[in-house]
Parts: sequence; structure tokens; C-alpha cells
Amino acid sequence: MTDLFESAAEDRGGGPLAARMRPRSIDELVGQEHLLAQRSPLRRLIEGDDRVVSLILFGPPGTGKTTIAHLVSQATGRRFAQLSAVTAGVKDVRQVVDEARRRLGMGESETVLFVDEVHRFSKTQQDALLPAVENGWVVLIAATTENPHFAIVSPLLSRSLLVTLHPLENEALEVLVRRAVSDERGLADAVTIDDEAVSAIVRLAAGDARKALTVLDAAAATAGPLVDEHPTQITADDVARAVDKAAVRYDRDGDQHYDVTSALIKSIRGSDVDAALHYLARMIEAGEDPRFIARRLVIHASEDIGMADPSALQTAVAALEASAFVGLPEARIPLAQAVIHLATAPKSNAVVVAIDEALADIRAGRIGGVPTHLRDGHYPGAKGLGVEGYRYPHDDARGVLPQQYAPDAVQGRQYYRPTSHGFEQTVTARLQRIRPILAGEDSDGDDGDMEADRARE
Repeated sequence: MTDLFESAAEDRGGGPLAARMRPRSIDELVGQEHLLAQRSPLRRLIEGDDRVVSLILFGPPGTGKTTIAHLVSQATGRRFAQLSAVTAGVKDVRQVVDEARRRLGMGESETVLFVDEVHRFSKTQQDALLPAVENGWVVLIAATTENPHFAIVSPLLSRSLLVTLHPLENEALEVLVRRAVSDERGLADAVTIDDEAVSAIVRLAAGDARKALTVLDAAAATAGPLVDEHPTQITADDVARAVDKAAVRYDRDGDQHYDVTSALIKSIRGSDVDAALHYLARMIEAGEDPRFIARRLVIHASEDIGMADPSALQTAVAALEASAFVGLPEARIPLAQAVIHLATAPKSNAVVVAIDEALADIRAGRIGGVPTHLRDGHYPGAKGLGVEGYRYPHDDARGVLPQQYAPDAVQGRQYYRPTSHGFEQTVTARLQRIRPILAGEDSDGDDGDMEADRARE
């Protein structure tokens, strides 16, 4: 296994700037102050003052997950092995574990196994790691950009210390950029950089240290070599030329996928149409599948709007069909129309509350038999079982008759409680007349309002 800290490429000053500037000690780490305070568990691990436990490192790209894995291995003098979940399979995992067990049996040090993008492992592949972690054959350090509570199997998560890394603050990124300009491992003062260029790099990096150094490397190459022994200055124009456009801070396969999707839905729910369009644009620009976006809108149309505006679901389904039919970039238009419709529509969660409460009753055992008059009466012998007495609602001018429909176990339960928002105001008025009739409390009531309702519909 290659040790990144001792690679020949770094010694020669070659390789990408981000690799050359990878911290070699805890003192070179920038950001993540919430994890590196004195006597914190992570600092104690890196400094070798504590027994090494398996770690799950959760955070967006470029926040130091791989660096921390190397530092833990280096500080404790353990052998370091690395696998990428993108390319490795169960066979590769078992090979590393078997080698670790063999070394332990010979009295050698433990192996730190670093698994990058562990969320890409299937459940079976993750389960293959469990015996090694449980028996101490390896110290697992797994990195993921996705929420580990969803992406990692519970047994593995429960046996590991979860460490959450945050995107780097702008101040930390600025320190990193200026250090890379002057450090011997970096650009070694072969160039200078003005404040505007630093600000541009920090803005483009959006919390990602690796991206900041990659952009700096490209900008330095764009700025050109020494002129008359004087360093060339990197300007904001050099940064702009080095980068075609600001890469969206969004990873379709990472945690940002869930964060931005959540922000889109919550902005629609909150009726902030402009914020919703912003998040939609981020998802489109990042190359998100338009069908995924549309599916989320379909769910939202029923979950958060429902009967307050029944046409919202129609718009969302139409956007889904249009997205599948035309694809991007044209799909952005029906998607935007659906987002605008949903964000500006009256809101009600009465639909999802109703079905969830009904399901809760079923799961709690409140079921009961179907009333006999509602059972199928078309088969021979049905009348002998008492399957009769059903009252046909259309025989009444109002279209509603006093009759029990629910089983005794839930009779009288009102799952659907419409709001006064949008069309549900009309539904509320109708139910205030229908429910007493069903209960036999208003069997002779005036049917004029109900006829008016039907006319409006």
C-alpha cells in the first residue's frame, strides 16, 4: 500500500497541489476546530494518546476525511491499507482482513483499514467488515459523504465512533490558499496572489479544501512563469480563466444531494417561491436527474398541498411526464412551472395526516369486521349470511344517507380534517354537512348547499 505522506511524487514536488499540501501533522490541519480541541477524542487518537477505535468519518468532499485516516495510522505506527468502495468487492475486503490477521498472528502491529466512499458498499459488503471490526483484526476508518444513519448498516455504525466534518469556513480556506502559495511543498513563492484572487478561489471552493487547491494550481499555471526573476501575480482574471464556471457545491452521489433536495421541498412548503427556484436551479446545474426532481414534486403535491389545491398534483405529474419525455435542458421549464405552482399554492398536510393516522390505527389492531350491509352480496348464499340492508346513496337527493361504513373499532374516527386553506375551505363546509347525515343526526337537512357545491365543482 502506498503511504501518501512518503510518496516519491511528493518528495520531488510533483503531483497535484492538493496531494502535495496534504497535512502531515495535526498542527497543519485547518478547520474542524470542533473536533480538534485539546483532549477531544479525535485529537487523542491522532496524537496516539488513546486506544484507536474504528471511525466513521462523515462530511462533504474536501474536508479532511482521508487526511485524518492517514494521521491516525501515522501517529499510532500501524500498518495502513486503503480500499475504495467504488472498485473494491468482498474479495478485496477479505484479502486485506486475512493479511491483517496473519500479521497479528506473527506479533506485528494492527492494520488501519481506510475504506473511502463506504456508502457505495452494498449491505453484504459492509457486513463482511463486521467480524474484522468486532474481533479487532483491523481498525476501520470509513469515509462517507452520505448520512451514515441511512448509508451504513446499523451493526457497523454502532461499533464505530461517528465523526462529523463540516465544510471549511472561508477563513480556513484563505489560510490554506496562502500557505500553498508560500510552502516549499506547494508553489514555493514562485507566484504571488492578490486578495481578490484569494476571495474568488474561496468562493469557488465553497468549503472544499481540495477544490480550493485545485483551482489555485490551475490559476497558477494560467498566470504563467517567472518574468525577469519576478514572481507572476495570480489575479481574479487568472482564476476566472482557469475555471470555466463556478462548480456547483452539490454532489449528486453525496450528502449534498439530500441537503439540497430537502431545502427545495422545505422552501416550497414554506411558500418561498424564489428560494425554491434557487434550489431547483442548483439541482439542474449539478446534473440531477430531472425525473428524480419531478418525483419529489409529485410527493410534495399530495403531502403538503393535497386538497387545498387538487390541481397541484396534476401539475406535478405533468412535469414528471414532460421531464421523462423531453429531458434536460428543456425539462427545466416544466419543472420550474411545477415548483412555482406548488410554492404559491395554498398548503395543507391533511392528506398525509389522514392516511398516517388510519395506518396507525390498523397497526394498533383497530380493525374490526366490515359491517354486514357493506359486504359483497352478489354471491349465492350471501343473504343467508345477513349480507343485506345496504342503502343506495343515489336514492337520496343529497347523495348521502345515514349509514355506518366504518367498522365498530374505528366508528366515529375522523382521520381527514381539512384546513380552511384554498379548496379545502369548500371541503370543510361539505364535511360539516355530510358527517352529521352519515351519523343520522341530520337526516332531514336542507340539500341546497350540497347541490350548490356540486355545481361549483
